[in-house]
Amino acid sequence: MYKFLSNNIIFIIFIICSLILSSAYFIELVLGYIPCNLCFFERIPYFFAIIFSLFFLFFKKYKKIILIFIFISFILSSLLAFYHIGIEQSFFDESFACKISNFNPIFSANDLLKELEGNNKSCKQVDLKIFGLSLATINFFISLTISAFLLYMIKKNEKN
Repeated sequence: MYKFLSNNIIFIIFIICSLILSSAYFIELVLGYIPCNLCFFERIPYFFAIIFSLFFLFFKKYKKIILIFIFISFILSSLLAFYHIGIEQSFFDESFACKISNFNPIFSANDLLKELEGNNKSCKQVDLKIFGLSLATINFFISLTISAFLLYMIKKNEKN
């Protein structure tokens, strides 16, 4: 029973991650909202969660380790979203990641200064709210909820 349940839950997490990434790209490409750099960074844990979910469904020998990696992905997503919320609410200052648009490690000092002086999308600016919440806030609650649920699954798996 547990095996059936855990496979279905991981499949549901795969679907949720796919829907969230699809929504992010829809908002960006179809609706025309320009995401800030932290918005791009917040997508990365979802990509990893999708990849790890596929591994979970196909590699039966390493399910517990893969489940931990999915959990870590959502913890990182929660932390990134929390930091983004803090910037939006002016609890934290914008970091270097918020101020640079096209990071290239081969930049010269002058190129870097020009980039920092440019008009980049601020991480403080919230263009789209759903039910009065920014997308970073929604991401935080989704990631935190999935993290808590995965922690429950890991603990339950240890007992079995």
